[in-house]
Amino acid sequence: MLQAEELALLQAIRDTGSLSRAAAKLGKAPSTVSHAARQLESRVDALLFDRRNYRLQLTPAGNLLMDESARLQQESARTMQRVRQVANGWEERLWIVTDELMEFETLLPVIRDFDELQSGVPLRITNEVLGGTWEALRDGRANLVIGATNEPQKMPGVSWRELGRLEWVFAVSSKHALAAMPEPLSREAISAHRAVVVADSSRQTEGRVYGVLGGQPALAVPSMRAKMLAQCEALGVGWLPRHRVAHLLQEGKLVEKRTAQPREPNILYVAWREELAGRALKWWLEKLQQPRLAQRLVDGLTR
Repeated sequence: MLQAEELALLQAIRDTGSLSRAAAKLGKAPSTVSHAARQLESRVDALLFDRRNYRLQLTPAGNLLMDESARLQQESARTMQRVRQVANGWEERLWIVTDELMEFETLLPVIRDFDELQSGVPLRITNEVLGGTWEALRDGRANLVIGATNEPQKMPGVSWRELGRLEWVFAVSSKHALAAMPEPLSREAISAHRAVVVADSSRQTEGRVYGVLGGQPALAVPSMRAKMLAQCEALGVGWLPRHRVAHLLQEGKLVEKRTAQPREPNILYVAWREELAGRALKWWLEKLQQPRLAQRLVDGLTR
């Protein structure tokens, strides 16, 4: 790899196209710069400078040497930064997996606060659905999961706590046949119509399905937002997070229907791998204990 002075020499010549102007830019005498250029060519045993024309230029070999050396220097600097970062108790990277129920917008203020720490820890935030969320933690694809549903699975080295309770509402499009049916809706009445469900992202099992009665046809969609859209278009029926669809109920795009068998609230969880708990993970866990933030994550944004 080139020394910093050698890289600066190549950069100055490429920028100025002149030995004298390169020397002025570097604050050195032209003879000194000319001697350094010849020494560099001798050291790497390659023609680096095209001196045939009026404008001094780097040869293809010179350009390659400069670009690769600059890249290696940047990579070396990043490596040293990561070494210092880990030595100070920060993780090399923090991988957060949210259940698809979470709205990413609710995390933006938290990410902004984390950035203010200037820890150097890069964040990777992805989402999973139902069993896929717990699976990501078990399989090492997450340091922290937010919004996992159902009972925590028994996994060595994993801790968890409750985030909050998610309330549901059975909602149908105002254009759907169930909208005009008398309440409470029976199991038979509901099962005669297609359910809309968010597909479980579990990779190792068939996954769970919620809100589908025995024999009921189902439309599996990739996200809760897609489920809301599908139900607004009368493509199916099902349970939706009450807070997130409040505006759709108020606008009349969806109609709330009482059912003979109400759905209990879901408890959402925060879970993490203890052995990976560096300063970044501990910061996130402390942040997620704030009641207002936890409630906002569970409820989503008010439209």
